[in-house]
Amino acid sequence: MQHTLPNLPYAYTDFEPYIDARTMEIHHTKHHATYIKNLNDLMDQNLELTDLSLENLISTPDSLPENIRQKVINNGGGVYNHNFFWEILSPAKQELADGTLKNTIENKFSTIADFKLKFSDIALKQFGSGWAWLVVKPNGDLDCYSTANQDTPLIKGDKPILNLDVWEHAYYLSYQNKRAEYIENWWNVVNWPKVEELFNS
Repeated sequence: MQHTLPNLPYAYTDFEPYIDARTMEIHHTKHHATYIKNLNDLMDQNLELTDLSLENLISTPDSLPENIRQKVINNGGGVYNHNFFWEILSPAKQELADGTLKNTIENKFSTIADFKLKFSDIALKQFGSGWAWLVVKPNGDLDCYSTANQDTPLIKGDKPILNLDVWEHAYYLSYQNKRAEYIENWWNVVNWPKVEELFNS
C-alpha cells in the first residue's frame, strides 16, 4: 500500500486568525509529507507489510519486526494522526448540535463546557510533543486522554473521534510557547459534524 498526502478540502488561509496559513502549509506539506515518505520507504524495504492497512500496521505493533517496530509507530502514527486531524477541522465556526453525541458528552462530563475544560487541560499538560484525544472505548463509553509523540489510541482498541495536535510545529509560528492560547482558539475550528459522524459510525 502506497500512502499519499491527502488533498485538503480547504485553503491554508481559511483558519486565520486561529491557525495561520504559513503554519498550515508547513504542517501539511512538510511535517505530514515527511511521515508519509518515511512510512513508504519502510514499506518498500519490508514488502511483506504492504498489504496491511495503516490502521492494522499501527494498532498491532507487537506483530511487527522488532527492528522496524518503533519506526512504524512513529511514522505510521504520524500519518494516521495527521490524516485524522485534517478531517476534524472546519473553517466555519460550528457548535455541537443537539443529538446523541451531545447527550453522551453531557452524561459523561456533565456539560459541554466541562468537557472542553477537561480536554483542554489534558492537551495543555501533555509533556513535550503529543496529541489529545476524545475516543469511544470498546464498551461504548467516552474517554479523553493524551498520547506522546505519534502514538495513537488504536493500540488500546479505542476509536478516536476528535484529536488535537500539540506538537510545537502545529502552533509555534503564531503562539510560540503559548500552548494554552492555541488550544483555546482551536475550539473555533472544530468540525463538529465530522466528530458526530465518527461517533455515530
